[in-house]
Amino acid sequence: MSTVLIVDDEEIFLKNAARFLERSGHSVATASTVREGLVQFQVAAPDAIVLDFRLPDGTGLDFIERVRQSDPQVHIVLVTGHGTIDLAVEAMKAGANDLLTKPVSLKELAQRLEATSQRERDSGRLRYFETRDRASEAPLLGEHPCMQALRERIARMADIDGPMGLPPILITGETGSGKELVARACHFQSPRAHMPFVEINCAAIPAQLLETEVFGHERGAFTDAKERRIGLLEAADGGALFLDEIGDMELALQAKLLKVIEDGRFRRVGAVQERQVNVRIIAATNQDLQARVAQGQFRADLYYRLRVLQLPVPPLRDRGADAWLLARHFCDGFAQRYKKGRLELSPSAQQAILQHPWPGNVRELRNLMEQAVLLSSGRPIEASELMLPPGSAAPRAGGAAPSSAVQEEGSQLDAVEKGLLLQALAEAQNNVSRAARQLGISRDTMRYRLEKHGLNSLP
Repeated sequence: MSTVLIVDDEEIFLKNAARFLERSGHSVATASTVREGLVQFQVAAPDAIVLDFRLPDGTGLDFIERVRQSDPQVHIVLVTGHGTIDLAVEAMKAGANDLLTKPVSLKELAQRLEATSQRERDSGRLRYFETRDRASEAPLLGEHPCMQALRERIARMADIDGPMGLPPILITGETGSGKELVARACHFQSPRAHMPFVEINCAAIPAQLLETEVFGHERGAFTDAKERRIGLLEAADGGALFLDEIGDMELALQAKLLKVIEDGRFRRVGAVQERQVNVRIIAATNQDLQARVAQGQFRADLYYRLRVLQLPVPPLRDRGADAWLLARHFCDGFAQRYKKGRLELSPSAQQAILQHPWPGNVRELRNLMEQAVLLSSGRPIEASELMLPPGSAAPRAGGAAPSSAVQEEGSQLDAVEKGLLLQALAEAQNNVSRAARQLGISRDTMRYRLEKHGLNSLP
């Protein structure tokens, strides 16, 4: 809600209006003279002013003239006992936005102020979306059991909603594994899907700019702050704010973010009054936040709050044949975009895709397929045209099956991994969570590995 300054010399109206607006969720400052009102205006930096026309030391028009010299944006409602057309014209010329006649209905006053707050939020959202390209809401493709489990977990988390105090969601995974798509799925499958989804990369913006981007600032908060600006937090009000690479956020900003998660309150840079928002925080990182907590680079209280609902995204190398499914999807999509017609991937290309470890995950696969489509001559795309990096597990010429040496190496790796799992379970007395901690992996990853080796049925 907004901050409101009421300037009126009628004590009863002043108290009743302040009490009513505070119950409606607004922060309220009061004054009974022009001079006192100007002081409160500087201190409170209000979003709206409710102003009596006749005051002991001047008129409301005098007050408006002084205010408009420093803030052309603040919304001003002039209240008068004599609502003539001439006065309305004079008030609008002076800079008033609205006019009410006494006796004032407090309910109507609250409704007009709420409409003003909504217009400001909508304006801020519009400015935000005008300055960025909206990423496509691509589906989470994949048939591997770990992806099916991920989609089921997203559906359960997205369904958790309420009027206030939504728990945040922490998405973890390697670079390029699809954390942004998971964040979008969490929002667009939720009851808030019709509300804004606002995103920001914490690693791409310097810390001093990140604070104003997220929390906004008041006019005059710093040298170049020539007007009030709402932040992405307010632009996302009612919806979700996605903080990508949250592990790179500085400690001071982490403290402010924790307060937003705890009680939905924050201050714009340079403001005195706190503001209230109803936003779900979705954060993502490719870093080990627990290790950063131990190093003093991430707040422990914020980490424990964020991980209430956690979504680990599996790397592409652990998703089996999903690499081929995604390659076909990207190939068809880029062929259509670049008007290449129907393109096919040869058996050798399929084998190369399935054998490559994909250190860059889905992002690497997507970029490679775009390159292959752009350079394609219309024939089926061969393994040699995929331009896989040197040292990748590309097959021999002619699309031959993997050699027995490669198969044997894979079997040996599986045997080593299975042995480590059994050893960890034995030391942890078959406690999966404790065994996962010993191995330095998440519980979900541990479960997946156990299923992979047929160990999930152990007592």
